[in-house]
Amino acid sequence: MSQLLDRTITALRAEHDVLAGLVGTLTDEQLALTSGAADWTVAQALSHLGSGAEIGHAPIALAAGQTVAAEDNRTIWDRWDASAPRAQADGFLEHNGRWLDLVEALTPEQRSSLTVDLGFLPEPVPLLTALGMRLNEVANHSWDVRVAFDPHAGVHADSAAVLVELLAGPMGFLLGFFAKPAELAAPTSVAIPGGGLVIDDAVTVTGHLESPSATFTGPQEAFVRLLSGRLKAPHDNGVTVEGAVTLDDLRRVFPGF
Repeated sequence: MSQLLDRTITALRAEHDVLAGLVGTLTDEQLALTSGAADWTVAQALSHLGSGAEIGHAPIALAAGQTVAAEDNRTIWDRWDASAPRAQADGFLEHNGRWLDLVEALTPEQRSSLTVDLGFLPEPVPLLTALGMRLNEVANHSWDVRVAFDPHAGVHADSAAVLVELLAGPMGFLLGFFAKPAELAAPTSVAIPGGGLVIDDAVTVTGHLESPSATFTGPQEAFVRLLSGRLKAPHDNGVTVEGAVTLDDLRRVFPGF
């Protein structure tokens, strides 16, 4: 697990560095463009990531033994929502960078032993789970930002590979929050890059699948976007699903967030 945790942190840093390089070039007009999340502008997508980093800093700092005076989440959201687009973009760079500095400074012992109380789950989770959940947010919303300027953008390959591995392991419970398996008339199993997807009463990602009833053909990053509701035209070129279900069937199971 330590290797997977280190890869997760590396992917989070790479995501930040790519977005930081882009954000520094954006004009006010570009910040006002619609992002890949149709209800948000580019600035609002960055604001979501920035506020998440600010909120997420406190529980990790507390787990690491630091003294933290945390604000109420609603107060933080309201402050970010009231900020101007440029301040939202700059705030993302500041707070996501600060969050990453905290995580990267954790010792090997802390990385292997810390549990984090995120506040909205029944009990504290291992650090790997907390960081994996953050990577899921960052990878998908980074795509929201980048696709506004590059229609061929994808989720970064390293992030996608880590997320598929996490969803087949400690982060699999997340699928219960955003998947709707009842949308399919019958159970099915789908071969995906690097593993499999099983849909019956629940949804499970596995590292290996015997005798699938359908095959998802496309890169891992496209599968990650499918799970988050982002594999839609015109951003689904070259992706096919053959067998017992169609790509549209799977889109109904994963309406997105």
